[in-house]
Amino acid sequence: MLTAVILIILFPLAGAAVNGLFGYRLREASGYIGAAAVGLSWVLSLRVLFWVMGGGELNEDVYAWIVAGSFKASVGFQVDALSTIMIVTVTTISFLIHVYSFGYMRNDPGFARFFAYLNLFVFSMLVLVLANNYLLMFVGWEGVGLCSYLLIGFWYERKSASDAGKKAFIVNRIGDFGFLLGIFLMASYLGTVQYAEVFEKAPLMLSTGVATAIALLLFVGACGKSAQFPLYVWLPDAMEGPTPVSSLIHAATMVTAGVYMVARSNVLYTLAPTAGAVVAWVGVATALLAATIALVNTDIKRVLAYSTVSQLGYMFIGVGVGAYTAGIFHLFTHAFFKGLMFLAAGSVMHAMQDEQDMRKMGGLLGRMRITGITFWIGALAIAGIPPLAGFWSKDEILVSAYRSGNVAIWALGVLGAVLTAFYMFRLILMTFHGTPANQQLYDRAHESPLNMTVPLVFLALGSAVVGFVGVPPGHGWIDGFLSDTAGAAHHAGSGGLSGGMLVGISVLAGLLGIGFAYRMHRTNRLGTASSNAVHGLLIRKWYVDEIYDALIVRPIHRLSLVLARVLDAIVVDGIANGLGLAVKGAGWVFTRFQSGNAPTYALWMVLGVVAVIYYVSGN
Repeated sequence: MLTAVILIILFPLAGAAVNGLFGYRLREASGYIGAAAVGLSWVLSLRVLFWVMGGGELNEDVYAWIVAGSFKASVGFQVDALSTIMIVTVTTISFLIHVYSFGYMRNDPGFARFFAYLNLFVFSMLVLVLANNYLLMFVGWEGVGLCSYLLIGFWYERKSASDAGKKAFIVNRIGDFGFLLGIFLMASYLGTVQYAEVFEKAPLMLSTGVATAIALLLFVGACGKSAQFPLYVWLPDAMEGPTPVSSLIHAATMVTAGVYMVARSNVLYTLAPTAGAVVAWVGVATALLAATIALVNTDIKRVLAYSTVSQLGYMFIGVGVGAYTAGIFHLFTHAFFKGLMFLAAGSVMHAMQDEQDMRKMGGLLGRMRITGITFWIGALAIAGIPPLAGFWSKDEILVSAYRSGNVAIWALGVLGAVLTAFYMFRLILMTFHGTPANQQLYDRAHESPLNMTVPLVFLALGSAVVGFVGVPPGHGWIDGFLSDTAGAAHHAGSGGLSGGMLVGISVLAGLLGIGFAYRMHRTNRLGTASSNAVHGLLIRKWYVDEIYDALIVRPIHRLSLVLARVLDAIVVDGIANGLGLAVKGAGWVFTRFQSGNAPTYALWMVLGVVAVIYYVSGN
C-alpha cells in the first residue's frame, strides 16, 4: 500500500514535469496527460479508501530527511481515515476540473503551462495531506502557496493578475511565519514533529499555556491558507486567475489545508480550549464578514469567492467547538457544490464573452439549461435546503456548536445561513432569470461543450447525494469513519432546543434568505445601487483593504523609500564606492613605482637594502 500512496503523489508530479518540459511540443496532448495523471491518482485513492474502510492503516517513513542530534524528521506518509477522505476529495474534484479545463483553456497560448501548474498544485496538496509530520506537511503547504501564486497570476501580462498573485503570496507568507514558529516551538518542547510522537507526548509534556501558544501559532498559518480574518484579503483577488483555478483553489486544494491541519492537530486543540475558542470565534466572524460583502457584490466569481471565505468560517466553527468530524464533513460536501458553482460560473463567462458582471446578465436559463440547472442544485446545497449535501454538513456544525454550549456562535451561524441563501439566490436570479440585461450578449450565449458540462453534471450529482454519508446526523458513516483520527465532538450537554428544532430553524433560515432574494427580484431591486451608509460600507468591503493600505502598505513603502535613498544609496553604496576608490587610489600610487626605467628600479633596490640593514642593525 505504501507503493500505491507514493504513486498517488508521483503521478501528478510526473504530469507536471512532462508538461513543463515538453508541453510546447505536446500542445493539446498536454491536457490529456494532465487529466490522466490526476485520474490515475483518483483510481488509486479509491483503492486506498476501500483498504482503510477494511481496517487498513499506514504510518511509514520512506527515508530520514533531517537528523540533528536526537531530532529527526523523515519523508514519510500516514494513511488513515482523515488523510483518506482528503485524498479522495482532492483527486475527485481535481480530476473533474482537469477535464473541464480541457475545454475552457483550449485556445489559450499557455495551455501546456496551465496543466503543468495544475498538476503541480495537486501534487503539493497530496503531499500536504499524506505527510506524517509537520515539516513535510509544511513542504506541501508551501507548494500549494507557490502554485496559487503561479496560477492566480497565470495571465501575468495583465497587471491586475500579477498583482493578485503577489498579494496571495505575500499574505500567505505572513501566515506561514506563524505556522513555522508553531512547529519550532513544538520541536523545542517535544523534540519531534512526527504526528504520532507529538500527539503521544503532548498531553504528558505540554502545559496548557505552551499547548495554547503552539495551537494559536499553527492557526495563524491556517488563517493565511484558509483565508480567515484578518488574512482573508487575498482570496477574492484570486479571481484574476482562470476560472478552473478558482474552482481548484476553493474546492479541493489550498484553502482546505488550514481546516485539515486543525483537524489533524485535534489533540493539541483539545489540550488548549482557549485556542479552540479563538478558532471558533474567528470562524464565525469571518463567516459573517464575508457573507455581508457577498450581499452587494456584482461580480459572479467574487460572490462565490466571498462565499468560500464564509463557508470556511463554518468549517472553523466546527473544528473550533471540537466537532472535528463535522468540520471535515462540511469540507467534503463543500468541495462538490463550490467546485460545481465555480465551473458553472466559468460556463456562464464562456457563453458571455468573459463577462463577469451579473448586472449585464439575466435570462440565461433559457440559453444554458444544463449550466443553469446544475447551478441551481449547487445553490440549494449551499443554502442548506434538504436533502442536498450542504444541509447535512452545515447543520451538523450548527447543532454541534449549540450543544457544546456556544449558543451565541450558533445564533450567529444561523444568521449567516440567512445571508448565504440570500446572496446565492440573488446571484441565481440576476444571472439565470428575468429579462436579459444585455441583449447582444444574450443572443450570443450558448451552452458549453460536453467536456465542460459533463463535469458539471457529475458535481451536481455529488452535491445532491454525498451528504447522505452523514445520515443520521452525528452517527452517519463519515462520523464513524473519522471518529478515531479526527475525534468526536465534546458536548457540554444537549439541553434546550431539541435536534429537530435546531434543524428546523436552520432550514427556515435558508428559506427566509431565498424568499427575501425572490421578493427583491420581483421588485427589481437586485443589483441596484443604494445610497445608504450600510450599502456603501459593504461595497467598500468594510474598508479592510483601505485599513491595510493605510496601516501597513504605505508605511512599509515609505520606509522602503528611506532605506533605498539613505541606507542603500548613501551608506551601502558609499561603503562599496569608497572601497573601490581606495583600491583605485592605491593602484595609482603603486603605478608610480612601475616606471619601466632600470636605473630607477636599481635606486629603489638600494634604498630597500639600506632600509633592511638599518632595521636589522637597530634591533
